[in-house]
Amino acid sequence: MTAADTAVLLVSCPDRPGIVAAVTTFLAERGANVIDLQQHTDHTDGAFFQRIELELAGVDRSREQLAAELAPIAERYSMTWSLRFPDERLRMAILASKEPHCLQDLLSRWRTGELPVDVTSVISNHPDHEALARWFDVPYHHLPIGEEGREAQERRVVEVLRADRVDLVVLARYMQILSPAMCAEWTNRIINIHHSFLPAFQGARPYHQAHERGVKLIGVTAHYATAELDDGPIIDQDVIRVSHRDDVADLRRKGRDLEVTVLARAVRAHVSHRVLVYGRRTVVFD
Repeated sequence: MTAADTAVLLVSCPDRPGIVAAVTTFLAERGANVIDLQQHTDHTDGAFFQRIELELAGVDRSREQLAAELAPIAERYSMTWSLRFPDERLRMAILASKEPHCLQDLLSRWRTGELPVDVTSVISNHPDHEALARWFDVPYHHLPIGEEGREAQERRVVEVLRADRVDLVVLARYMQILSPAMCAEWTNRIINIHHSFLPAFQGARPYHQAHERGVKLIGVTAHYATAELDDGPIIDQDVIRVSHRDDVADLRRKGRDLEVTVLARAVRAHVSHRVLVYGRRTVVFD
């Protein structure tokens, strides 16, 4: 079975009887074979979430026809839904500042096929990563923040993203605050890695804050970027134990190890169509 023979259906809607039956019956009647189905009901808010992986070998309709025929069912149940095809790879740009660890890890995972995306470019406000990008044969855009300021620099970044028709923006330790307009243009399509276990220790110098408080756990958070700084829906998090023996440099070193892992997990979940955003929260299927 190849990627061209499969699809992923993502559904979220108010919970009510008949949703599962309606969707699976629709798929069976058109020759689709359900190979994986996961669902979750949020009983507090009365919300239903579902992810279905399909085999399409028995479907005699085009992708557009299949989606068009599903639309009336989606309307009946007030669904927010998408039908994704794994062979239609997302176009991903990576933004980084000076620290290279997350950028290098993502490029390595992409090169080995672990991340099924098309990397369009690496964009940075510093020149540091040009050799790394060249080694991976990825276009590099050095867009510094000059005398015109941050807003002008962001406009140049957006021009590159639009020209490359980017679906997903990954902030691999990109240390610039994005404007509300940019966050809105790529809503739930900008993934940021934050070097603390949000919502604790937001803002600058989180490892210094953690050291000053004598914490016994440090962590990192991957989340979608929003207009509110460090407050977007969380995709993935992890922690590691630390002690009084660890100074700030130790905390940062241990944090970097977590950052590459958590960011990769979050990006993989997004490009595998496993994330549903619900208000300020996410449902992330296995």
